[in-house]
Amino acid sequence: QLQASGGGLVQAGGSLRLSCATSGFTFSSWTMGWFRQAPGKEREFVAAISRRGGTTSYADSVKGRFTISRDNAKNTGYLQMNSLKSEDTAVYYCARHRLPIGQPMDEQASYFYWGQGTQVTVSS
Repeated sequence: QLQASGGGLVQAGGSLRLSCATSGFTFSSWTMGWFRQAPGKEREFVAAISRRGGTTSYADSVKGRFTISRDNAKNTGYLQMNSLKSEDTAVYYCARHRLPIGQPMDEQASYFYWGQGTQVTVSS
């Protein structure tokens, strides 16, 4: 299971930290990703991190503002979001990659397990 949390309402320019608590599988063995879906839009890739955290990938729209990380000892992933913009408003989901190799990192079809999302609303 994956459970995203930490969403909320924040003003533009503010920050939020999302968490993805996991259970039922060996967290440290899998690439993890964050995706988001804004109203009326398709779900899109946000960021991903390899099993040990040595490799990360970001959507161009969040590079330099968002940071993905993980704590394998706590079976938890994180998404630190800074300098938030109104266009970041969406439901954010965490997901587990379907392949041990963890590639490609930025394609939805590569992810197998999805958690319930957490709403992030950025007011301008």
